[in-house]
Amino acid sequence: MNDAQIKARVVEILLTVAPEVEPDRLRPDRPLRDQVDLDSMDWLRVIVGVHERLHVDIPEKDYARLRTLDDWAAYLGPKLASDEPGSGDRPQRP
Repeated sequence: MNDAQIKARVVEILLTVAPEVEPDRLRPDRPLRDQVDLDSMDWLRVIVGVHERLHVDIPEKDYARLRTLDDWAAYLGPKLASDEPGSGDRPQRP
């Protein structure tokens, strides 16, 4: 999954928590919570949604690193790449 795809998936998940968000108005380099005005519970729902839908463990210590869409892409990119076929982390079936 490339950065654009990751950002799109995070926005999809964000929309399940805050359907009023206008995705075209989101700036990838600005904190999402400031742009969308999410409270801490809603933000936690976004994090849990990413965990559940993308199957990536996100320890609580990393929550502060996930402020912008750019942050999400940088954080999830390597984790999702390790799950792709041919990445070398898992044996491949013939």
